[in-house]
Amino acid sequence: MLVLTRKSNQSIMIGDEIEISVLAIMGEKVRIGIQAPRSIPVFRKEVYLEIQGDRVADDEGQVGEAVDEALTRLRSTPPS
Repeated sequence: MLVLTRKSNQSIMIGDEIEISVLAIMGEKVRIGIQAPRSIPVFRKEVYLEIQGDRVADDEGQVGEAVDEALTRLRSTPPS
């Protein structure tokens, strides 16, 4: 694991296409922004783990198709 120190309004780059910016620091909370191509899904870890669990539990592909459709809808929805 790479550990970096950043201040508010500073960023790090992952490859050429992903930028992670520190937007604000409020006590123990840090607000970050992630810029990535639409082809790269970005999820909170707990959501990602739930999606992966659903895929593993799916023996016949029906739940997996529903998850894939939900992911497609999430990718096409602009962030709020």
